[in-house]
Amino acid sequence: MATLPQIAVLEAGIFVKTQYIPRLAEISHLFCLKYIWSRSEESSRGAVEIAKQHFPGVECKWGDQGLNDIVQDSSLIGTAVVLAGQVQVDISLKLLKAGKHVIQEKPAATSIPEIETALASYKSVCTNPGQPIWAVAENYRFEPAFVESKKLVAGVGDMMNVQVIIEGSMNSSNPYFSSSWRRNFEGGFILDMGVHFIAGLRMMVGCEVTSVSAITSHIDRTLPPPDIISSNFKLENGCSGVFVMVVSSSSPKIIWRVVGSKGTVQVERGEVDGKHGYLQGNGYEAEPRSSFVEGARDVAVLEAMLESGSKGGTLVNVKKF
Repeated sequence: MATLPQIAVLEAGIFVKTQYIPRLAEISHLFCLKYIWSRSEESSRGAVEIAKQHFPGVECKWGDQGLNDIVQDSSLIGTAVVLAGQVQVDISLKLLKAGKHVIQEKPAATSIPEIETALASYKSVCTNPGQPIWAVAENYRFEPAFVESKKLVAGVGDMMNVQVIIEGSMNSSNPYFSSSWRRNFEGGFILDMGVHFIAGLRMMVGCEVTSVSAITSHIDRTLPPPDIISSNFKLENGCSGVFVMVVSSSSPKIIWRVVGSKGTVQVERGEVDGKHGYLQGNGYEAEPRSSFVEGARDVAVLEAMLESGSKGGTLVNVKKF
């Protein structure tokens, strides 16, 4: 029997314990989970206790020495980086430079300058065939609804208008409501949550957002500013649209709608038996939908909207990558 590829998970918080470990357990026949790392020994050991039900050989790693051990371990083919947004890119680049594939949590980065620096660094160390893959996880581009809706949009004739309406539910009952890193970078929950909805938009319409004009506001003082954004946007095909996002509302609803000359396609997010999930692929070929640059383009749209909002609705062109 061939030896299974070995991976490590970097982080051991709520999301790893409640989402990553159960999802990884579903495909545990495909790989060996060798390490779970955290900055603290206590956190790492807590996650390892849960993971051992499915991966008996998993080991704890923590702190700077533990991170260095993972970077230098040549037996590891890949890593899942599930860290705070402010530190993910630096850690991902360190692992990529060590020859390891990386699947990193969203947002891909926290700003345009960080994206530009990261892409330059990645290109400088990954110039040969078979280079390490840098992918972004929790990716709406893989959701079956958007794969199918993209096909349906092709049949609605001339695209006339696009609407994305997000009424979120980020309140004190949400386990991520008190997350410090989401509150300590520009854009806050708008950027952290919004990249999902921009990814769905870009996948569905099949083209890029070229410019935006937005108004932002701050109503719910328990959330970091801004918590509301209303934006007009223009697509490269000439069609216009609106993107409206309320971080926390009393009646959550999420809709993407494309109106064409011959019909309309609408995607509405919901639940089945209280559960939702994401598709995963295997193999060692980079899937373009999961690439870091696609995640960077999602961030770029939101960054442009936030910049426009801070300038009172001034038209802002979206940075191209």
